[in-house]
Amino acid sequence: MNFKVYIPARFASTRLPGKLLMEVGGKSILQHVYERACLSGALEVVVATDDEKIARVASGFGATVCMTALSHQSGTDRLADAVAQRGESPETVIVNLQGDEPAMPAAVIQQVAALVLSDPAVDMATVCEPLEREADWRDPNQVKVLRDVRDKALYFSRAALPFQRDDPVGGWTVGREYRRHVGLYAYRVTYLQRFVGLPVHPLELAERLEQLRALANGACILVPDAVAPCGIGIDTAADLARFTTDYTG
Repeated sequence: MNFKVYIPARFASTRLPGKLLMEVGGKSILQHVYERACLSGALEVVVATDDEKIARVASGFGATVCMTALSHQSGTDRLADAVAQRGESPETVIVNLQGDEPAMPAAVIQQVAALVLSDPAVDMATVCEPLEREADWRDPNQVKVLRDVRDKALYFSRAALPFQRDDPVGGWTVGREYRRHVGLYAYRVTYLQRFVGLPVHPLELAERLEQLRALANGACILVPDAVAPCGIGIDTAADLARFTTDYTG
């Protein structure tokens, strides 16, 4: 398949500063992510960053690095900057792989790329996984997604959705509709450029979820179940400890 992976990477992090350079098994989190991307069969894997420390580490393990502006508010803005600097063609499919997703399977990276490559009507592709615990369903740090019968996104939220009207407390009922959204995206350069040019939407501001900007502007976002378990992103020290245990154990 003809696609490229871009990894937006920043040093600053509210909950775990410098997490991308923390090491597990003798490799930085960023290197783990990069190696997963390389296994996907991508034509090229690029690290997009505004930080010299990250750039040096990434170059040291062989990554192509693109330095971006300091002013970007999101990884998507950073990715769009790098794509423009490198002159990617409008129809190139780009996979946006976050730099804190060291367990992301290569097969899932391939999956989202294939969804965009196979259908010109798809603006964006991402994936989800079943929610197994009520605590995760109620956790605002776990983003939930609602889909139609063709796996097209209807809404993303930090709330415990869908609400169970006939349950007096809107409680947990195991079912197909309960899904955790995994923050991995694929899109063509044309759509990426259009997206970053759109104004921030009120729903995006309310939920702090930028994919709602795309939905509010009529984007077709496919969200099938991931073909392999995606693991967890590294947001906190506890996440890092869990990944370390899984990697070494």
